[in-house]
Amino acid sequence: MAVPINTGRGTYLLATAAPARREAGWLLLTLMMERSDGIERVAFCCRISNELLSADSDIEALLGRLAPWIERDFEMTRENALKSIRSERRMMEITFDTVNRGPF
Repeated sequence: MAVPINTGRGTYLLATAAPARREAGWLLLTLMMERSDGIERVAFCCRISNELLSADSDIEALLGRLAPWIERDFEMTRENALKSIRSERRMMEITFDTVNRGPF
């Protein structure tokens, strides 16, 4: 399942890049934004507190909620994700909890 994101750079598809992982109190999603022509891929992680998840939250529904939020801050998310991989040699992680609720 991929959700389209319309940006100034063209259409990107938001999808999971790895299976979701459960950790103590968190759901960890590894996401990828890929430009529709395949010229660019950007990966990052989202850590979502269990407190923000509903009992019926499936991955497809979570992507649907994340897509408009990422679309709104696309340039910043893209740049930070690329910088994290290039400079820090690790994937950027966005944490959603009771302090930073994001789209939840």
